[in-house]
Amino acid sequence: MTHIISLGPLLRMARDTVANPREGAETVLALGLPRQALWLAFALVIVLSMLLGDILYLLAGLPQGGPLTGPMGASPVVMGALQAGFLYLMAHAITHIGRLFGGTGRFEEALALIIWLQFIFLCVQVVQLIALVALPPVAGLITILALGLFLWLLVNFIAALHGFTSLGMVAVMTILSAFALLFALSLLLTLLGITFGTV
Repeated sequence: MTHIISLGPLLRMARDTVANPREGAETVLALGLPRQALWLAFALVIVLSMLLGDILYLLAGLPQGGPLTGPMGASPVVMGALQAGFLYLMAHAITHIGRLFGGTGRFEEALALIIWLQFIFLCVQVVQLIALVALPPVAGLITILALGLFLWLLVNFIAALHGFTSLGMVAVMTILSAFALLFALSLLLTLLGITFGTV
């Protein structure tokens, strides 16, 4: 397992996962990462995502807090906690909603796939950074393509996690779960006094 820790093998795994999402997910699940390593990787991808996100906002000429406003909206600690909480809830939703449909995946496995999904999108953020510097109009297109890629990878990851064969069923389950998570997140943001401003 130690041979994948360096950046080169990780980037090759990310490339292979984009080419074949289900096989990539199965490769991650086969690693059987211990709980301590999972939480360390979880914290690492959150911190890196926040750093890259701030750089992207600065290069795009947007406020560092992003579209969130309010007394705590621009706090990096709050933003990092919100992102971590959202991903944690997503891993639980993927686990438990999948089990309601007859899936067999465990929370630790779902968390590993969420972390891997975050790593892939860290790579996408790096590509966006390069595009913003070299070809700014392309950066917007990358954002649109990234959203489609995210949904495609997530559906395949859930299918691999729970042993589902119907991607259509998984897609419907994913959309319903996403709406439930976004509703819960919006309630939490409202309670914290954080709202969406104009970007």
